[in-house]
Amino acid sequence: MATVLLPAALARLFPGAPRVVEIEAGDVAAAIAALDARWPGMRDRLCDSTPAIRRHLNIFVEGERATLATPLRPGGEMLVMTAMSGG
Repeated sequence: MATVLLPAALARLFPGAPRVVEIEAGDVAAAIAALDARWPGMRDRLCDSTPAIRRHLNIFVEGERATLATPLRPGGEMLVMTAMSGG
């Protein structure tokens, strides 16, 4: 199992979704699929149609920026963050 940390803004959109979730997945794409299986529609909030991680989000695995293909090891951590921008 890996730990997935979700931003409060995302968790609020899905009733019953906690901010910290334990997921069994081999990579980021599988983790997102597992989240979507529990809370339908979550994949659409995290990924675009290409598919890729949405531009306004950053996903980190073990502190490194991740893509959908990034491996997620048992005991690992995946952090979903909203991107910061400004001008």
